[in-house]
Amino acid sequence: MLLSPVTRRVLRFVALAYILVLVVVPVGLILWRTFSPGIGAFVASIGTPAAISALQLSLLVVAIVVPLNVLFGVPTALVLARNKFRGKSALQAVIDLPFAVSPVVVGVALILLWGSAGVFGFVENNLGFKIIFGLPGIVLASIFVTVPFVIREVEPVLHEIGTDQEEAASTLGSQWWQTFWRITLPSIRWGLTYGVVLTIARTLGEYGAVIMVSSNLPGTSQTLTLLVSDRYNRGAEYGAYAVSTLLMGVAVIVLVVQVVLDARRGRQESRGS
Repeated sequence: MLLSPVTRRVLRFVALAYILVLVVVPVGLILWRTFSPGIGAFVASIGTPAAISALQLSLLVVAIVVPLNVLFGVPTALVLARNKFRGKSALQAVIDLPFAVSPVVVGVALILLWGSAGVFGFVENNLGFKIIFGLPGIVLASIFVTVPFVIREVEPVLHEIGTDQEEAASTLGSQWWQTFWRITLPSIRWGLTYGVVLTIARTLGEYGAVIMVSSNLPGTSQTLTLLVSDRYNRGAEYGAYAVSTLLMGVAVIVLVVQVVLDARRGRQESRGS
């Protein structure tokens, strides 16, 4: 469908205005509020023990969640892409469930399962292993909300590359792990990388599920997003702005990595063609 020049300009203006109002203005306002007192105040605010502990905990959760999602996400994507079986549609729906369910509901469900009065409450009551209101609960909540990313990025790539190379390797006597390591994994590396980047971004920014399963104690189980909320609710608005800027800075680093990977992928694809 061809559009007139005037229509194209109007649509371009509407799109830019939409992004400006919903993204640029709020982010710019936070940055202005953060740096208006000076860099020293910002550094002092994010250098507190509570802020450093929250950053360390957030990065620790990322370091646990990402490998687990990769470990279980890649085999699941292989099963979905390479096999036809009864219940496949149901499995696809379950994988997409975190996109539809509110994170708060996820937190409540985890409490009902792993809380001291929950279905698996014996883990805490009898074994003394605390899950809810501790690091394990935060990890479980983060895994639930990030489960689809690796699977949904890798599965289309597996459909695209097909099975010809894998079947040829099997015919030549390659073991399954050799085929995966030398053929399948290099073929899905870009999809896997995008899934990892999305997982990192969502884990760092998750709030709804985490607030339900965390004790929200500074220095113990308070992530960056919980620290922002805690400071704002206590009236320390500048501290909330500063930590928000720190969180945005980490997110920007993740986005820069994604842009660089996109550029590298484009160059490799252009060479291949």
